[in-house]
Amino acid sequence: MKFAINVSTMFTETPFLARFAKARQHGFSLVECQFPYAAAPEAIACELEAHELSLLLINLPAGDWEKGERGLAIFPDRHEAFQRALEEGLRYAVELGVPHLHCMAGVVPKEMPREQAKETYMRRIDEAAAALAVHGLTLMIEPINPFDMPGYFLTDIAEAAAIIRDLGRPNIKLQYDIYHMARLGFDVAATFAAYEPLIAHVQFADAPGRHEPGTGALPYREMFAFLQKRGYNGAIGLEYIPSRESSESLVWYEEYRGQEGGGR
Repeated sequence: MKFAINVSTMFTETPFLARFAKARQHGFSLVECQFPYAAAPEAIACELEAHELSLLLINLPAGDWEKGERGLAIFPDRHEAFQRALEEGLRYAVELGVPHLHCMAGVVPKEMPREQAKETYMRRIDEAAAALAVHGLTLMIEPINPFDMPGYFLTDIAEAAAIIRDLGRPNIKLQYDIYHMARLGFDVAATFAAYEPLIAHVQFADAPGRHEPGTGALPYREMFAFLQKRGYNGAIGLEYIPSRESSESLVWYEEYRGQEGGGR
């Protein structure tokens, strides 16, 4: 089994660049990150190299987060901003060897017809996937629950799968976040099995609190064993918010530490 610690949600007691050393200290060789853009790619590359880490996943820039923006892809009048975000995300991914880029859709304004949002979203996803394909990279889309992100465009995994199939690009895949699936009320195992061919990356946080494994209602040991039995050979991204100090929140990981099959 392989786990990738998310350095955006974990080790936040320390500055961003210091979190890579923390990841290695706790036994991880794989990391993921939501938004790395406050640090220069050269500085991140130094940390990855120094600590023998591989960065598996980043998000494309998603607009002004502080003002509530959660992606640019659904907005017809934000094409130039989307193109800049795509260029920036690609620059980081290429320089850092990141194979997966998640494109957030955006929050649908009340005055925007949903069909207009979907039409624009599909054009932007298609555009982004074409740009990523030149570099052999995969574009990820992810259904997100409306409790954590009210008004977010993409909440339905069936719709996400239909969009991927309709666009027909082999480098558009599902980011399967077990926490969001649980919060959306899905049977996590059955839903994974149904969409398994489209899934390229799995993430985990316990539900409903989005904290470390063992703090909520999800049987994480059984879920991890299920993924292993299904032959999922990607990493499980640990995108959880620690309920206590980050290092202490990794007590659950001791039974898995040293069993991982991943690395650089």
